[in-house]
Amino acid sequence: MRKIVKLVVEKIFKRDVLFDEKLSNWAFLNLVFTLLIKLFRGLVKTGLGLNPRLIFIGKSTKIVNLSEMKLGRNVRVGDYCYLVSQSNNDLIIGSNVSINDFSKLVVSTTINDVGKGIEIGDNVGIGEYSYIGGGGGVFIGCDTIIGQYFSAHPENHIFSSTNVPIRKQGTTRQGISIGSNCWLGAKVTVCDGVRLGSGCVVAAGSVVIHSFPDNTVIAGVPAKAIKKAN
Repeated sequence: MRKIVKLVVEKIFKRDVLFDEKLSNWAFLNLVFTLLIKLFRGLVKTGLGLNPRLIFIGKSTKIVNLSEMKLGRNVRVGDYCYLVSQSNNDLIIGSNVSINDFSKLVVSTTINDVGKGIEIGDNVGIGEYSYIGGGGGVFIGCDTIIGQYFSAHPENHIFSSTNVPIRKQGTTRQGISIGSNCWLGAKVTVCDGVRLGSGCVVAAGSVVIHSFPDNTVIAGVPAKAIKKAN
């Protein structure tokens, strides 16, 4: 049975799959059953007929404004996630993307100034408890992997006057761009206006407030370049 499942999964995910010999039959069957349930849930929630793009959705996940989303093939969304698109552009998710449990992709939280959108390239993995806002626009390139508790905030509050409450002074939006083949560790925060080149590595817990070129290893609060990747 494992050989059959292996062939099916490799065809779906377009990559080699290895099952550890120490994986019990019970654990293996549970994984297969869970995957099938998520596939069925994706069919129901997305209304894609026979679900030719294979959308897998976890339990208690909420999707708002599906018509303003563009989903690739083999998109996997975990449990208790929240995806909402209310924007000038769509929420775009490429193929072979995984968005893990308790994560939120929120293009806009206001009705008076909708967001610019979120675009995620192919083969991207986003860890649990992540939050990506789309107010000023967020782009994440292909093959980038992101750890748990990631946050991206493409918007800043204006605080130029001490006589007016900050909440009433408005916001600025420059957007965030993260290149392809990057690795962002757990608990990384990326602020508005940041441009990360391709091949960058960001250490866990870093707060990124400046832009960095390709193949840069950065770390700290605020994050600084510590070396060039080989």
